[in-house]
Amino acid sequence: MDNQQQRKEGYEGRALSLVTKSGASVGDDVILDTESGRLEGVLMPGGTRSGHSILVIKLGNGYNVGISVNRVKNITLKQKGKEPTFVPPPKPSSTTGLPKVTIIGTGGTIASRIDYRTGGVKPALSAEELYLLVPELSGIADITTRAVFNIYSENLTPKHWTILSEEVSKEVNNGADGVVIAHGTDTMHYTSAALSFALESPPVPVVLVGSQRSSDRPSSDSAINMIGAVSFAANAPFSGVFVIMRSGLGDDTLSVHSGVRVRKMHTSRRDAFQTINGKPVGIIKGTDFTIQGDLKPRVARSKEFRAKSAFEQNVALVKVYPGMGPSMLDGLVDSGVRGVVLEGTGLGHVPRALLPSIQRAIDKGVVVAMTSQCINGAVRMTVYDTGRDLLSIGVLPLGDMLSEVALAKLSWLLGQGYNNEKVVSMMTQNLRGEMADRRAL
Repeated sequence: MDNQQQRKEGYEGRALSLVTKSGASVGDDVILDTESGRLEGVLMPGGTRSGHSILVIKLGNGYNVGISVNRVKNITLKQKGKEPTFVPPPKPSSTTGLPKVTIIGTGGTIASRIDYRTGGVKPALSAEELYLLVPELSGIADITTRAVFNIYSENLTPKHWTILSEEVSKEVNNGADGVVIAHGTDTMHYTSAALSFALESPPVPVVLVGSQRSSDRPSSDSAINMIGAVSFAANAPFSGVFVIMRSGLGDDTLSVHSGVRVRKMHTSRRDAFQTINGKPVGIIKGTDFTIQGDLKPRVARSKEFRAKSAFEQNVALVKVYPGMGPSMLDGLVDSGVRGVVLEGTGLGHVPRALLPSIQRAIDKGVVVAMTSQCINGAVRMTVYDTGRDLLSIGVLPLGDMLSEVALAKLSWLLGQGYNNEKVVSMMTQNLRGEMADRRAL
Protein backbone atom coordinates (compact mmCIF):
# COMPACT_ATOMS: atom_id res chain seq x y z
CA MET A 1 0.00 0.00 0.00
CA ASP A 2 1.54 3.35 -1.01
CA ASN A 3 1.96 6.35 1.26
CA GLN A 4 -1.04 8.15 -0.14
CA GLN A 5 -3.30 5.17 0.49
CA GLN A 6 -1.90 4.67 3.99
CA ARG A 7 -2.75 8.28 4.80
CA LYS A 8 -6.28 7.52 3.73
CA GLU A 9 -6.26 4.71 6.31
CA GLY A 10 -5.32 7.21 9.03
CA TYR A 11 -1.55 6.80 9.31
CA GLU A 12 1.13 9.42 8.84
CA GLY A 13 4.41 10.49 10.37
CA ARG A 14 6.45 7.83 12.18
CA ALA A 15 3.47 5.45 12.28
CA LEU A 16 3.27 5.59 8.48
CA SER A 17 7.03 5.08 8.23
CA LEU A 18 6.95 1.96 10.42
CA VAL A 19 4.01 0.46 8.56
CA THR A 20 5.51 1.19 5.15
CA LYS A 21 8.90 -0.26 6.16
CA SER A 22 7.25 -3.50 7.28
CA GLY A 23 5.42 -3.90 3.97
CA ALA A 24 2.14 -4.34 5.83
CA SER A 25 -1.25 -2.95 4.89
CA VAL A 26 -4.45 -2.48 6.84
CA GLY A 27 -6.02 -5.93 7.23
CA ASP A 28 -2.70 -7.80 7.41
CA ASP A 29 -1.56 -9.92 10.36
CA VAL A 30 1.33 -8.13 12.05
CA ILE A 31 3.66 -8.46 15.04
CA LEU A 32 4.42 -5.35 17.09
CA ASP A 33 7.54 -5.40 19.24
CA THR A 34 6.95 -2.83 21.97
CA GLU A 35 8.69 -1.69 25.14
CA SER A 36 6.29 -3.90 27.11
CA GLY A 37 6.52 -7.00 24.96
CA ARG A 38 5.13 -8.47 21.77
CA LEU A 39 1.61 -8.02 20.41
CA GLU A 40 0.07 -9.85 17.48
CA GLY A 41 -3.06 -8.96 15.59
CA VAL A 42 -4.64 -7.44 12.49
CA LEU A 43 -3.50 -3.95 11.53
CA MET A 44 -6.50 -1.63 11.71
CA PRO A 45 -7.10 1.84 10.22
CA GLY A 46 -5.67 4.61 12.37
CA GLY A 47 -7.64 7.48 13.83
CA THR A 48 -7.75 10.57 11.64
CA ARG A 49 -6.83 12.86 14.53
CA SER A 50 -4.24 10.65 16.20
CA GLY A 51 -3.09 8.38 13.39
CA HIS A 52 0.36 9.96 13.37
CA SER A 53 1.01 8.78 16.95
CA ILE A 54 -1.17 5.70 17.53
CA LEU A 55 -1.03 2.28 15.87
CA VAL A 56 -4.21 0.21 16.12
CA ILE A 57 -4.44 -3.59 15.92
CA LYS A 58 -7.26 -6.07 16.46
CA LEU A 59 -6.16 -8.76 18.90
CA GLY A 60 -7.07 -12.42 18.60
CA ASN A 61 -9.82 -11.97 21.21
CA GLY A 62 -11.56 -9.46 18.93
CA TYR A 63 -10.71 -6.33 20.92
CA ASN A 64 -8.90 -3.39 19.36
CA VAL A 65 -5.92 -1.83 21.10
CA GLY A 66 -4.06 1.38 20.37
CA ILE A 67 -0.33 1.63 21.02
CA SER A 68 1.68 4.85 21.10
CA VAL A 69 4.09 4.80 18.20
CA ASN A 70 6.83 5.93 20.59
CA ARG A 71 6.51 2.56 22.39
CA VAL A 72 6.78 0.51 19.19
CA LYS A 73 10.26 -0.72 18.29
CA ASN A 74 9.41 -2.64 15.16
CA ILE A 75 6.55 -3.95 13.02
CA THR A 76 6.83 -7.31 11.30
CA LEU A 77 4.46 -8.52 8.61
CA LYS A 78 3.33 -11.98 9.69
CA GLN A 79 0.83 -12.75 6.94
CA LYS A 80 -0.98 -10.83 4.24
CA GLY A 81 -4.69 -10.59 4.86
CA LYS A 82 -6.97 -12.23 2.36
CA GLU A 83 -9.15 -9.85 0.43
CA PRO A 84 -12.77 -10.48 1.47
CA THR A 85 -14.85 -11.78 -1.39
CA PHE A 86 -18.57 -12.04 -1.87
CA VAL A 87 -20.20 -14.71 -4.02
CA PRO A 88 -23.86 -13.87 -4.58
CA PRO A 89 -26.43 -16.65 -4.55
CA PRO A 90 -27.96 -17.78 -7.86
CA LYS A 91 -30.62 -15.57 -9.33
CA PRO A 92 -34.10 -16.71 -8.30
CA SER A 93 -36.62 -17.63 -10.95
CA SER A 94 -39.06 -14.88 -11.82
CA THR A 95 -42.84 -15.01 -12.18
CA THR A 96 -44.45 -13.59 -15.30
CA GLY A 97 -47.17 -10.98 -15.09
CA LEU A 98 -45.84 -9.24 -11.98
CA PRO A 99 -45.52 -5.45 -11.72
CA LYS A 100 -42.23 -4.06 -13.02
CA VAL A 101 -40.01 -2.46 -10.38
CA THR A 102 -36.57 -0.96 -10.90
CA ILE A 103 -34.12 -0.97 -8.00
CA ILE A 104 -31.56 1.82 -8.32
CA GLY A 105 -28.45 1.37 -6.19
CA THR A 106 -26.53 4.34 -4.80
CA GLY A 107 -24.47 2.73 -2.01
CA GLY A 108 -24.76 3.14 1.75
CA THR A 109 -25.21 0.57 4.50
CA ILE A 110 -27.97 -1.28 2.66
CA ALA A 111 -25.36 -1.98 -0.04
CA SER A 112 -22.48 -2.70 2.33
CA ARG A 113 -20.91 -5.68 4.01
CA ILE A 114 -18.69 -6.08 7.05
CA ASP A 115 -15.03 -6.85 6.62
CA TYR A 116 -14.80 -9.12 9.64
CA ARG A 117 -11.01 -8.88 9.76
CA THR A 118 -11.09 -5.15 10.48
CA GLY A 119 -14.67 -4.73 11.68
CA GLY A 120 -15.26 -1.97 9.14
CA VAL A 121 -18.24 -1.59 6.83
CA LYS A 122 -17.48 -1.01 3.16
CA PRO A 123 -19.62 -0.53 0.02
CA ALA A 124 -19.67 -3.95 -1.60
CA LEU A 125 -23.03 -4.82 -3.12
CA SER A 126 -24.56 -3.81 -6.41
CA ALA A 127 -28.28 -3.35 -6.91
CA GLU A 128 -28.29 -6.78 -8.59
CA GLU A 129 -26.64 -8.40 -5.55
CA LEU A 130 -29.18 -6.76 -3.26
CA TYR A 131 -31.91 -8.40 -5.32
CA LEU A 132 -30.19 -11.77 -5.20
CA LEU A 133 -29.74 -11.59 -1.43
CA VAL A 134 -33.49 -11.13 -0.95
CA PRO A 135 -35.02 -13.89 -3.12
CA GLU A 136 -38.51 -13.04 -1.80
CA LEU A 137 -38.47 -10.07 -4.17
CA SER A 138 -38.88 -12.39 -7.16
CA GLY A 139 -42.38 -13.25 -5.97
CA ILE A 140 -43.37 -9.60 -5.54
CA ALA A 141 -42.24 -7.93 -8.74
CA ASP A 142 -40.41 -8.32 -12.02
CA ILE A 143 -37.16 -6.71 -10.90
CA THR A 144 -34.68 -4.68 -12.94
CA THR A 145 -31.58 -3.44 -11.14
CA ARG A 146 -29.22 -0.57 -11.87
CA ALA A 147 -26.25 0.71 -9.87
CA VAL A 148 -26.01 4.45 -10.48
CA PHE A 149 -23.55 5.23 -7.65
CA ASN A 150 -21.70 3.21 -5.03
CA ILE A 151 -20.84 5.85 -2.45
CA TYR A 152 -21.73 6.72 1.12
CA SER A 153 -24.59 9.19 1.24
CA GLU A 154 -22.58 11.95 2.97
CA ASN A 155 -20.71 12.30 -0.34
CA LEU A 156 -23.84 13.00 -2.39
CA THR A 157 -24.30 16.52 -3.78
CA PRO A 158 -27.04 18.36 -5.68
CA LYS A 159 -25.34 17.09 -8.86
CA HIS A 160 -26.19 13.56 -7.74
CA TRP A 161 -29.80 14.63 -7.12
CA THR A 162 -29.94 15.75 -10.74
CA ILE A 163 -28.63 12.41 -11.99
CA LEU A 164 -30.97 10.41 -9.75
CA SER A 165 -34.08 12.33 -10.79
CA GLU A 166 -33.19 11.84 -14.45
CA GLU A 167 -32.56 8.11 -13.93
CA VAL A 168 -35.93 7.74 -12.22
CA SER A 169 -37.69 9.47 -15.11
CA LYS A 170 -35.94 7.13 -17.57
CA GLU A 171 -37.17 4.06 -15.68
CA VAL A 172 -40.71 5.43 -15.49
CA ASN A 173 -40.70 6.06 -19.24
CA ASN A 174 -39.31 2.55 -19.80
CA GLY A 175 -42.43 1.13 -18.18
CA ALA A 176 -41.53 0.71 -14.51
CA ASP A 177 -44.58 0.43 -12.26
CA GLY A 178 -42.48 1.62 -9.35
CA VAL A 179 -38.92 2.69 -8.56
CA VAL A 180 -36.94 1.82 -5.42
CA ILE A 181 -33.76 3.70 -4.59
CA ALA A 182 -31.38 1.93 -2.20
CA HIS A 183 -29.72 4.80 -0.36
CA GLY A 184 -27.43 5.50 2.58
CA THR A 185 -29.41 6.71 5.58
CA ASP A 186 -27.31 9.70 6.62
CA THR A 187 -28.64 12.03 3.93
CA MET A 188 -31.60 10.04 2.63
CA HIS A 189 -34.05 12.69 3.86
CA TYR A 190 -32.19 15.37 1.87
CA THR A 191 -32.43 13.24 -1.29
CA SER A 192 -36.09 12.39 -0.72
CA ALA A 193 -36.87 16.10 -0.44
CA ALA A 194 -34.85 16.94 -3.54
CA LEU A 195 -36.56 14.24 -5.62
CA SER A 196 -39.97 15.32 -4.32
CA PHE A 197 -39.45 18.68 -6.01
CA ALA A 198 -37.67 17.44 -9.13
CA LEU A 199 -40.25 14.70 -9.80
CA GLU A 200 -43.46 16.68 -10.06
CA SER A 201 -46.50 14.38 -10.02
CA PRO A 202 -44.69 11.12 -10.84
CA PRO A 203 -47.11 8.51 -12.22
CA VAL A 204 -45.72 5.76 -9.96
CA PRO A 205 -44.36 5.44 -6.40
CA VAL A 206 -40.70 6.37 -5.97
CA VAL A 207 -39.42 4.85 -2.74
CA LEU A 208 -36.13 5.54 -0.99
CA VAL A 209 -35.03 2.79 1.36
CA GLY A 210 -31.96 2.20 3.48
CA SER A 211 -30.61 0.08 6.27
CA GLN A 212 -29.16 0.99 9.64
CA ARG A 213 -27.26 -2.30 9.77
CA SER A 214 -25.46 -4.03 6.93
CA SER A 215 -27.00 -7.01 5.20
CA ASP A 216 -24.72 -9.66 6.74
CA ARG A 217 -25.39 -8.74 10.38
CA PRO A 218 -27.96 -10.80 12.31
CA SER A 219 -29.76 -7.60 13.35
CA SER A 220 -29.83 -6.24 9.80
CA ASP A 221 -32.96 -4.45 8.68
CA SER A 222 -32.02 -4.45 4.98
CA ALA A 223 -34.09 -7.44 3.82
CA ILE A 224 -37.39 -6.49 5.46
CA ASN A 225 -36.94 -2.85 4.42
CA MET A 226 -36.30 -3.86 0.82
CA ILE A 227 -39.25 -6.27 0.74
CA GLY A 228 -41.57 -3.56 2.06
CA ALA A 229 -40.24 -0.94 -0.33
CA VAL A 230 -40.56 -3.17 -3.41
CA SER A 231 -44.02 -4.33 -2.38
CA PHE A 232 -45.21 -0.75 -1.94
CA ALA A 233 -43.60 0.42 -5.19
CA ALA A 234 -45.16 -2.47 -7.09
CA ASN A 235 -48.67 -2.50 -5.68
CA ALA A 236 -49.61 0.75 -3.96
CA PRO A 237 -52.31 2.62 -5.88
CA PHE A 238 -50.55 5.88 -5.03
CA SER A 239 -47.76 7.96 -6.51
CA GLY A 240 -45.22 10.32 -5.04
CA VAL A 241 -41.82 10.19 -3.35
CA PHE A 242 -41.59 8.24 -0.10
CA VAL A 243 -39.11 6.95 2.46
CA ILE A 244 -39.75 3.48 3.88
CA MET A 245 -37.90 2.36 7.01
CA ARG A 246 -38.47 0.37 10.20
CA SER A 247 -41.28 1.47 12.52
CA GLY A 248 -40.53 0.98 16.22
CA LEU A 249 -38.19 -1.65 17.58
CA GLY A 250 -40.10 -4.71 16.37
CA ASP A 251 -39.24 -6.80 13.34
CA ASP A 252 -42.45 -6.78 11.33
CA THR A 253 -43.62 -3.18 10.81
CA LEU A 254 -42.41 -0.44 8.48
CA SER A 255 -43.44 3.19 8.17
CA VAL A 256 -44.14 4.98 4.90
CA HIS A 257 -43.01 8.60 5.21
CA SER A 258 -43.69 11.51 2.90
CA GLY A 259 -40.44 12.50 1.19
CA VAL A 260 -40.77 16.09 2.46
CA ARG A 261 -41.84 15.42 6.06
CA VAL A 262 -39.25 12.91 7.24
CA ARG A 263 -36.01 13.22 9.18
CA LYS A 264 -33.34 10.86 10.51
CA MET A 265 -33.70 11.15 14.29
CA HIS A 266 -31.19 8.61 15.63
CA THR A 267 -27.67 7.65 14.62
CA SER A 268 -28.08 3.88 14.83
CA ARG A 269 -31.57 2.68 15.81
CA ARG A 270 -33.44 0.82 13.11
CA ASP A 271 -36.46 3.10 13.60
CA ALA A 272 -34.31 6.22 13.11
CA PHE A 273 -36.61 7.84 10.55
CA GLN A 274 -39.65 9.74 11.82
CA THR A 275 -42.32 11.89 10.26
CA ILE A 276 -42.07 15.34 11.86
CA ASN A 277 -45.15 17.38 12.83
CA GLY A 278 -47.43 14.54 11.81
CA LYS A 279 -47.62 10.80 11.38
CA PRO A 280 -46.42 8.49 8.61
CA VAL A 281 -48.66 8.32 5.56
CA GLY A 282 -48.73 4.53 5.75
CA ILE A 283 -47.81 1.41 7.71
CA ILE A 284 -46.53 -1.83 6.15
CA LYS A 285 -46.70 -5.30 7.68
CA GLY A 286 -45.23 -7.95 5.44
CA THR A 287 -46.57 -7.11 1.99
CA ASP A 288 -49.79 -5.52 3.35
CA PHE A 289 -50.03 -1.79 3.87
CA THR A 290 -52.46 0.56 5.58
CA ILE A 291 -52.72 4.15 4.42
CA GLN A 292 -53.27 6.82 7.05
CA GLY A 293 -52.74 9.99 5.04
CA ASP A 294 -53.92 11.77 1.91
CA LEU A 295 -51.98 10.41 -1.05
CA LYS A 296 -52.22 11.12 -4.76
CA PRO A 297 -53.47 8.23 -6.90
CA ARG A 298 -51.27 6.88 -9.65
CA VAL A 299 -51.36 9.08 -12.71
CA ALA A 300 -52.25 7.73 -16.15
CA ARG A 301 -49.23 7.80 -18.45
CA SER A 302 -50.52 9.80 -21.38
CA LYS A 303 -47.15 11.38 -22.24
CA GLU A 304 -43.46 11.17 -21.46
CA PHE A 305 -42.60 11.94 -17.86
CA ARG A 306 -39.83 14.48 -17.45
CA ALA A 307 -37.93 15.43 -14.34
CA LYS A 308 -37.21 19.06 -13.55
CA SER A 309 -33.77 17.97 -12.52
CA ALA A 310 -31.60 21.09 -12.26
CA PHE A 311 -30.32 22.10 -8.81
CA GLU A 312 -28.22 25.06 -7.73
CA GLN A 313 -25.09 23.90 -5.91
CA ASN A 314 -24.29 27.26 -4.31
CA VAL A 315 -26.79 27.31 -1.44
CA ALA A 316 -26.15 26.98 2.29
CA LEU A 317 -27.82 25.82 5.47
CA VAL A 318 -26.62 27.75 8.53
CA LYS A 319 -27.43 26.84 12.12
CA VAL A 320 -27.75 29.87 14.38
CA TYR A 321 -26.07 29.68 17.78
CA PRO A 322 -25.44 31.96 20.80
CA GLY A 323 -22.56 34.34 20.19
CA MET A 324 -22.63 33.80 16.43
CA GLY A 325 -20.95 36.69 14.63
CA PRO A 326 -21.43 38.07 11.13
CA SER A 327 -18.26 36.60 9.59
CA MET A 328 -19.88 33.33 8.48
CA LEU A 329 -22.71 35.02 6.59
CA ASP A 330 -20.40 37.68 5.19
CA GLY A 331 -18.05 34.96 3.95
CA LEU A 332 -20.87 33.10 2.25
CA VAL A 333 -22.07 36.25 0.52
CA ASP A 334 -18.56 37.14 -0.61
CA SER A 335 -18.13 33.61 -2.00
CA GLY A 336 -21.14 34.08 -4.28
CA VAL A 337 -23.78 32.07 -2.44
CA ARG A 338 -27.20 32.43 -4.04
CA GLY A 339 -29.43 31.26 -1.23
CA VAL A 340 -29.20 30.72 2.53
CA VAL A 341 -31.52 28.79 4.82
CA LEU A 342 -31.14 29.95 8.41
CA GLU A 343 -31.95 27.39 11.09
CA GLY A 344 -32.95 29.93 13.71
CA THR A 345 -33.69 29.56 17.39
CA GLY A 346 -37.22 29.06 18.69
CA LEU A 347 -39.83 30.80 16.57
CA GLY A 348 -37.23 31.93 14.04
CA HIS A 349 -34.72 34.25 15.69
CA VAL A 350 -31.05 35.20 15.31
CA PRO A 351 -28.68 37.32 17.41
CA ARG A 352 -29.26 40.99 16.60
CA ALA A 353 -25.60 41.28 15.61
CA LEU A 354 -26.44 39.28 12.46
CA LEU A 355 -29.12 41.64 11.14
CA PRO A 356 -26.74 43.94 9.20
CA SER A 357 -25.12 40.91 7.51
CA ILE A 358 -28.52 39.45 6.62
CA GLN A 359 -29.61 42.83 5.22
CA ARG A 360 -26.40 42.98 3.18
CA ALA A 361 -27.00 39.49 1.80
CA ILE A 362 -30.56 40.30 0.71
CA ASP A 363 -29.44 43.61 -0.82
CA LYS A 364 -26.93 41.62 -2.91
CA GLY A 365 -29.68 39.34 -4.24
CA VAL A 366 -29.22 36.38 -1.90
CA VAL A 367 -32.48 34.62 -0.99
CA VAL A 368 -32.58 34.21 2.80
CA ALA A 369 -35.21 31.96 4.42
CA MET A 370 -35.92 30.99 8.03
CA THR A 371 -36.63 27.60 9.59
CA SER A 372 -36.52 26.59 13.23
CA GLN A 373 -33.93 24.34 14.84
CA CYS A 374 -36.72 23.03 17.06
CA ILE A 375 -37.80 19.62 15.79
CA ASN A 376 -41.53 20.22 16.20
CA GLY A 377 -43.61 23.35 15.78
CA ALA A 378 -43.27 26.16 13.29
CA VAL A 379 -41.59 29.48 12.65
CA ARG A 380 -43.71 32.41 13.91
CA MET A 381 -41.77 35.57 13.22
CA THR A 382 -44.49 38.06 14.19
CA VAL A 383 -44.43 37.31 17.93
CA TYR A 384 -41.20 39.07 18.97
CA ASP A 385 -39.51 42.19 17.63
CA THR A 386 -36.45 40.25 16.39
CA GLY A 387 -38.68 38.18 14.14
CA ARG A 388 -40.56 41.23 12.95
CA ASP A 389 -37.28 42.99 12.13
CA LEU A 390 -36.15 39.97 10.12
CA LEU A 391 -39.43 39.98 8.21
CA SER A 392 -39.07 43.70 7.50
CA ILE A 393 -35.70 43.22 5.78
CA GLY A 394 -36.98 40.37 3.62
CA VAL A 395 -36.26 37.08 5.42
CA LEU A 396 -38.78 34.42 4.33
CA PRO A 397 -40.68 32.55 7.06
CA LEU A 398 -41.09 28.87 6.15
CA GLY A 399 -43.64 27.70 8.71
CA ASP A 400 -42.99 24.12 9.82
CA MET A 401 -40.82 23.21 6.82
CA LEU A 402 -37.84 21.13 7.86
CA SER A 403 -34.49 22.85 7.34
CA GLU A 404 -33.18 19.99 5.17
CA VAL A 405 -36.28 20.22 2.99
CA ALA A 406 -35.90 23.99 2.77
CA LEU A 407 -32.32 23.59 1.56
CA ALA A 408 -33.35 21.13 -1.15
CA LYS A 409 -36.32 23.29 -2.19
CA LEU A 410 -34.22 26.46 -2.44
CA SER A 411 -31.53 24.60 -4.39
CA TRP A 412 -34.19 23.30 -6.77
CA LEU A 413 -35.99 26.61 -7.29
CA LEU A 414 -32.76 28.46 -8.00
CA GLY A 415 -31.72 25.64 -10.32
CA GLN A 416 -34.86 26.12 -12.42
CA GLY A 417 -33.65 29.53 -13.54
CA TYR A 418 -36.46 31.49 -11.89
CA ASN A 419 -35.80 35.10 -10.99
CA ASN A 420 -35.56 36.02 -7.32
CA GLU A 421 -39.10 37.36 -7.19
CA LYS A 422 -40.53 34.01 -8.27
CA VAL A 423 -38.16 32.05 -6.02
CA VAL A 424 -39.25 34.15 -3.04
CA SER A 425 -42.89 33.60 -3.89
CA MET A 426 -42.58 29.85 -4.40
CA MET A 427 -40.45 29.25 -1.30
CA THR A 428 -43.41 30.22 0.88
CA GLN A 429 -45.92 28.16 -1.13
CA ASN A 430 -46.79 24.58 -0.23
CA LEU A 431 -45.69 22.77 -3.41
CA ARG A 432 -45.35 19.12 -2.31
CA GLY A 433 -46.86 18.98 1.16
CA GLU A 434 -43.69 20.34 2.75
CA MET A 435 -45.65 22.94 4.76
CA ALA A 436 -48.73 22.49 6.89
CA ASP A 437 -51.76 24.68 6.42
CA ARG A 438 -50.95 27.87 8.33
CA ARG A 439 -54.26 27.66 10.15
CA ALA A 440 -53.15 24.34 11.64
CA LEU A 441 -49.85 25.70 12.99
